[in-house]
Parts: sequence; C-alpha cells; structure tokens
Amino acid sequence: MLRRTLLALSQNHWMRQWMENSPLSRSLTSRFVAGQTLADGIGVLKNLAATQVSGTLDFLGENVHSLSEAGRSRDCYLSALEEIRRASLPATVSIKLTQFGLDFSEEACLENVAALASVAREMNSRVEVDMESSEYTDRTLQTVFSIQEQFEGNVRAVIQAYLQRSESDIRELNRRGIPVRLCKGAYREPASVAFARKPDVDSNYVKLMKLLLDEGTYPAIASHDEKIVAEALRYIRAKALTPDRFEFQMLYGIRRDLQSEVTRQGYRLRLYVPYGEAWYPYFMRRLAERPANVLFLAKNLLRQ
Repeated sequence: MLRRTLLALSQNHWMRQWMENSPLSRSLTSRFVAGQTLADGIGVLKNLAATQVSGTLDFLGENVHSLSEAGRSRDCYLSALEEIRRASLPATVSIKLTQFGLDFSEEACLENVAALASVAREMNSRVEVDMESSEYTDRTLQTVFSIQEQFEGNVRAVIQAYLQRSESDIRELNRRGIPVRLCKGAYREPASVAFARKPDVDSNYVKLMKLLLDEGTYPAIASHDEKIVAEALRYIRAKALTPDRFEFQMLYGIRRDLQSEVTRQGYRLRLYVPYGEAWYPYFMRRLAERPANVLFLAKNLLRQ
C-alpha cells in the first residue's frame, strides 16, 4: 500500500511543484541527490573516485515537452561528459529516452543519444540507457540495439526484473553482446506485464542475475537488497568469477553499509549519482523502493 501511494505521488503535479520549490527540500534530498548543478554532481564523482568507487551521472528529468527541450537535455549531458573527461573520472552517464525526445521522434531521439555515444567512445566510456515504464520498453531496446550497431561497447541497457518479459530481453541483449544493468523496477505496472508480489520479483531477479553472470557481457548487479547481494557473492565465488567480469551498482546515499561491504571484499562498485532541479519523481521512487528511506525522511522532518 505504501509503495503504491508513493508511486502515485511521484506523478502528482501539484505535489511536485510544491516539493521542488520548498525551502526544506535540499535538507531532505541531499542524502539521495548530489545537488542541483553539474558542479555538484562532478564534486560527488570526485569524492567517490578518491575511494576507488566509480560513478554514473544522471541529469534528472523525464518526458520533455518538445524536441528543443530534448536538445537542451542532450547538450547538458555533453557538458557532463566533457567535465568527466576533463577531470579523468571513472564515470559514465545515465539517460532516460523520454528526456531525449522519444515521445516526439524516435529518429531525433536516436540522433541525440548517438551524439553522446560518439563522445563516450572517444573517452572509452559508455552511455547507460535507463528503462522507464513498460510502454517504452520496446522503443528503448530498439534504440539500444541501434546505438550498439554504431558504437559497439559504448552502451549499456537497463532491464527491470519485475517485468515478465525480461528473461527474453536479457537473452537477446546477451546475444548481441550488450552489457546490462539489472534492477528490480520502480514504476506502477499492471499485473498483466509485471510480477505483483515482492517474493516473485526477488526470485526472478536472482534467476536473471545468474543468467547475466553466466552469459552476459560485463553485467551490473544493481540492488540494495542484502539477501540478493549475498546470493550474488555466493554465486560469484562458486563460479570463481573474477572481479573484472561484472560490477555492483547502487544508488548514491542508499545502503552505505552494503556499499562498504562490497568494496571491502574487493569487488567493483559504481554509484548512480543524480543531480538537477527536476528531482521529485526520482526522489519519490527511491522512497517507494525501500521503507527505510521513508523512515530516514521522517526523522529529518522532525528535526526541522
């Protein structure tokens, strides 16, 4: 019930306007969001690099209202890549295709993403393409396939374990040699396309995780679930997989204890670092994913 409520609130326009303009917002979101500017995001990436942790920079925003807005999103990401290159940071960028114009023109969206992938290739980096709600899954994967054909090795797809179609999608991505970031999923989906029960999502996640570790190309295990991370580590040891074959990914500010444990054991870790003014939908989905995040927010509200 709480998860559904928070996901519904993530789409509430009035609440978003109020939260993003509230003077309390920075103190509430600073644990999960690097800040509002590119400099804030780069600063966090530098701090992570000093501790041998990689990063993925995400300029927050979704569903632009025109292709000109999509072009501005592209330019913001090009600036981010340039700053990453200038600072020689071990970082990638993560994008949402609706921010790049997918709702208006698949061709224009592809051109915008290709502009980033071209720079990423020069930097020996990659563009990580986030997965959004299920209505975008086919178009997102087609864009990823096209980018892989042009810039092989410079794109990674995100697959959500709660979608029933994800096993077949992963098998196709593995066949094409495209790296995958596996996450659980954080959108409201009908039971006709997504597993509704958490145990079913968790079970499918573990199944897909093992498929990626067995057959995938440098997969990213993106989870804050302690049991899933423990199972990943057990499976990795059982298969004698070396740390250069995969990486763990987690969100900035969430389960810092688990992040420390992964790096302590000598495995690669990449943190997803979001920044920007349009932080509200992201923030609400993070609260929906884990009840402990709601408790953290409540404690901070009481301190105000």
